[in-house]
Amino acid sequence: MINTHYLSNFVRHSRSNLGLTQVELAERAGVGLRFIRELEQGKTTLRMDKVNQVLSLFGYGLIPGKELDPFDVYEKNFNQNVRISLKNKSIWDGFITGTIKEGGIISAWQFVKKNDIIKYQQTKDVQLITTIPHHEIERIVNI
Repeated sequence: MINTHYLSNFVRHSRSNLGLTQVELAERAGVGLRFIRELEQGKTTLRMDKVNQVLSLFGYGLIPGKELDPFDVYEKNFNQNVRISLKNKSIWDGFITGTIKEGGIISAWQFVKKNDIIKYQQTKDVQLITTIPHHEIERIVNI
């Protein structure tokens, strides 16, 4: 059983360390402000998917799930037109243009949105690159 006291303290502390307000955390996680308040107050009946949306912003999760193999993603999707579904339910179309590794393991992807790819190919403007942590990817398909 999950100790909600520890969870609420973890979320409050992590949010504070990032300098986020409850409103900002709710917006980034794709949940409502009321949900964040209830989570930080230790409410015991919260939706697990929403708890995981919040925790994923801090690099954690409660529900074990199958994570995509980063090397499989690289082989099948690198420099390809892809659709990425994130755990926060947002969907992005574009191209994976690079990787970020920690200890030899891919931890994040450099991604250029579909509308910016021509400009990126011409200029290599790094401001067009978005970094997507690998653990935030729920699904990825070539389109």
